[in-house]
Amino acid sequence: MSTAHARIWVGVDAGKGHHWAVALDADGGTLFSTKVINDEAQILTLIETARERASEVRWAVDISGRSSTLLLALLIAHGQQVVYVPGRTVNRMSAAYKGESKTDARDARVIADQARMRRDFAPLDTPPELVSTLQLLTNYRADLITDRVRLVNRLRDLLVGICPALERAFDYSAAKGPVVMLTEYQTPAALRRIGVKRLTTWLERRKVRGAGDVAARAVEAAQAQMTSLPGEKRAARMVGDLAHQLLALDERIKDNDREIRETLPRRRPRRDHRIDARHGPDPRGGVRCHRR
Repeated sequence: MSTAHARIWVGVDAGKGHHWAVALDADGGTLFSTKVINDEAQILTLIETARERASEVRWAVDISGRSSTLLLALLIAHGQQVVYVPGRTVNRMSAAYKGESKTDARDARVIADQARMRRDFAPLDTPPELVSTLQLLTNYRADLITDRVRLVNRLRDLLVGICPALERAFDYSAAKGPVVMLTEYQTPAALRRIGVKRLTTWLERRKVRGAGDVAARAVEAAQAQMTSLPGEKRAARMVGDLAHQLLALDERIKDNDREIRETLPRRRPRRDHRIDARHGPDPRGGVRCHRR
């Protein structure tokens, strides 16, 4: 299968919840501009999309901290070339680029275009041992996420057999507080007995954010069902056990993410050329830059 381009540049404006990626061809033309959730499946889709567009893909990011940890780990594990574009460069140049209404999309284009025009940005070193280690860590992370999805689905399935309203009350895949609650309180009767005030206190002692809201929603769901369903006691014990497993698994995922973060190469500091955005875009679609 032939590719449309010999080389493209993909700039990524990295964020905590999502990234924005812009791909440019050799002439600075935009090939795609897209939002990417900070999620392994979506990042892998982005990598595959870029690789389908060119024989060689050069990636550029503006953040080398926590927000870009998973992104960088997956790029390196899949043998991609990555450079770091300093945030100060992006900030100085953004005003000179027109056509993008969204700030993150504009910044991603700046990152890609600067990587396309300049050769002085610091690359991320990727020796074979590092690539192999990150492949192991990211593959293990994928296994942990798969296990987590299975646990959440099983927990929700059991909750439906105890109290459908309680199953609907929370997104157990995203919120830790309700999972903490389920380690001790799984049935409508138990939640009604403890009540909002005492449940709030119990959750606060376990450092749950928004404890009052979690307690109020849980008790409200419990008050909507006065009937005990068949098999409730056994199902409740299983829900409590799954909740403990889910919390423990989340800690393992955090540990894995920390190991990935510590394994990622440190960028080499390089002196950044001063760029004068007052000169504006040059006739070739870039922005003039010079040393001072």
